[in-house]
Amino acid sequence: MRITIGDYLIERLKELDIRHVLGVPGDFNLQFLEQIREAEGIEFVGTANELNGAYAADGYSRSHGISALCITYGVGDLGAIGGVAGSGAEHIPVIVISGAPPLYAMKHNYKVHHSLADGDFENVAKVYQEFTACQVNITPENASFEIDRAILTALRKRKPVNIQLPSNITYLTIETDMEPLAPIKPSSDPERIDSALKKAKELYAAAKMPAVLVDMDVDRLELSELLLSWIEKTGVPFAAMSTGKAVLSEQHPSYLGAYKGDDSDPYVQEIIEHADFLLTVSPRFIEWNSGQYSVNLPQDKIVRIARDYVLIGEEDFEGIYATEFMEGILSHLTEGKDIKSIEKPEEELFEDNDEKELNHADFWKMIGGFLKEGDMIFGETGTSNHALMSMLLPEGSSYVGSQIWGAIGFTLPAYFGSLLADPKRRQILFIGDGSFQVTAQEYSTILRHRQNPIIFVINNDGYTIERYIMGMKADYNDIASWKYSRLHEVMAKDSKIITAEVRTQKELKEALKKAEEAKEGILIEVHLDPEDAPKALKKFGPTVAEFNFGERGPSQEVPD
Repeated sequence: MRITIGDYLIERLKELDIRHVLGVPGDFNLQFLEQIREAEGIEFVGTANELNGAYAADGYSRSHGISALCITYGVGDLGAIGGVAGSGAEHIPVIVISGAPPLYAMKHNYKVHHSLADGDFENVAKVYQEFTACQVNITPENASFEIDRAILTALRKRKPVNIQLPSNITYLTIETDMEPLAPIKPSSDPERIDSALKKAKELYAAAKMPAVLVDMDVDRLELSELLLSWIEKTGVPFAAMSTGKAVLSEQHPSYLGAYKGDDSDPYVQEIIEHADFLLTVSPRFIEWNSGQYSVNLPQDKIVRIARDYVLIGEEDFEGIYATEFMEGILSHLTEGKDIKSIEKPEEELFEDNDEKELNHADFWKMIGGFLKEGDMIFGETGTSNHALMSMLLPEGSSYVGSQIWGAIGFTLPAYFGSLLADPKRRQILFIGDGSFQVTAQEYSTILRHRQNPIIFVINNDGYTIERYIMGMKADYNDIASWKYSRLHEVMAKDSKIITAEVRTQKELKEALKKAEEAKEGILIEVHLDPEDAPKALKKFGPTVAEFNFGERGPSQEVPD
C-alpha cells in the first residue's frame, strides 16, 4: 500500500495508543500538524512553550508508557531540550518529532531562520545526540525503516528519541506493507541465563539475611509485578531508594523504608548493607539519594539486574534481558526465608488544633490523611518532594518527581500531561510558589482543557530549598508575590475551578472537604513561613552547601 510519510508516522503513534501529540506549532511542523488534525483517534494538544511541552510529554509517558512531542526546528528543539534531557535522565520514553527545514534546504545548506544562518544543520542534531537514544533524519527513501527504528529504540531503551521530519516531505507517499511494529522483547542467551540463575540460586541458598533494593528502573523495565510476587513468595524484605519511591507499595509488610546510605534509618541501613543476598535493578546513586555517596553495599553479594545484562558479584553475564531473568528468579529461587520481624519507628503524633497556624509538620500530617489508595502524587523539587519522601504513601499510589534531573517547575506541565493521558485517575500536585512561577503558563492549559486538578501551591515567599542551602535571608531567593488563588480569573474564560487560601488547620480542613467535591478542580494556596521546612529539607540544605562549596565556603545559621 502507499501512504504519506506523515500518515505513516501518525499510524505508528496510534498503534502505541498515543491519543495526544503535545507540543508547539511552528512553521516547519505545520504541514504535519494538518495531517494530525485530519486523522481520527489522535489530536495535537498545544502547550505554552516547548520546555513545558517536553515536561508535559514526560508526564504523559509516565501515565501511558510512552508519548509524543512535536516542535519546530532550532528554537523549538533547543527550547525543549531541558525537558527532553530530564526524560533521558529519568528513563522516560518520549518520541520527539522535530519539524525540520525542507529537505532540499538541508541538502544544499541554505541559510534559514531558526538556525545560525550558516547553512549548518548538524549542530542541533548533535545536541540531541547527547540526550536521546536514537536520532533519525527522515527522507522518502528511509522513512518507514527509520521511523520504526526510532520508536522501537524508545520502547526498548526507555529513553527519548528524536525524529527530524523535513517540512516538505510529510505529504509524499511511500510503499509499505504497514505490518505491526516488530516485538521488542528479545530472547536471552540460553547458556548465559542458565549460568546466571545457577549462580544466583547458590548465593540465595546460602543466604540468611537476603534483601531487595528498589530503584526507578524496576518500574521503567516493567518488573514491579514480578519482583513483588517474588518478595511475597519468599518473605524477603525490601527498601527503596528515594529515586524508586512508591514503585512497590510502601504499605507492604515487607517494606523497610528508604535506603540512602548514612542518611537512612539505622535499621534500614543495617539490613541493606549487611544483606548476604541483595537483589536490585539498575540502582543509580547520586549525591541526593545516597547520603552524599555514603552507600556501602555488600558488592560480592549483589545480584544486579540491568536491561540487557546481569551482574552477580564481579561476574558480568551479557545477553540476558531483565524480564526473562526476573521470571527465572521467580521460578527458581523459591525457598522461603525465616526473616525477623521488622520493627519500624513510631510516627510523631499530630496536635489537632483548629486555630493553630499551619507549619510544615502539621500540614503534611494532615495531607497524609487526605491521600487515598491509587492516587498519583506529584511532588515538586523542594519542600514538597522532601516532605513526601518522608511519608508512607497509600497502597496503589504512584509518585512522580524530577528525582535525578532536579528541574524546578517540572511537575506542573508534567501534571497536565499525565491528566491528559489518564483523566479518570485522581492525581494530586504539590508545588512551591517559586517552582510554580517557572512553568505557570501550563496552569492556563489545565484550565482551558477543563481538567479536574487538585493542586496545592506551597506559598513560602520564595525558594525555601535554596534558603536552606545558602542565603536564608538573601534577596536572590526572593520571588514576586503572586495572587495564586486568583490566577484563574485572567488565565481562563469562565473557569469553574475552586480556589482557597489556607493559613490555619481549620482552613485547611475546610479546603480538603471542598477538594473531595470539586468537579473542575481546586487550587489550594497554602501560606507557610519562608524559614519553615520539612525536617528532611532542614538536614538536606546544609549537607548540599558543604558538598557544593566545601569546608571553606560560606556558611549560615539556619532555623531549628
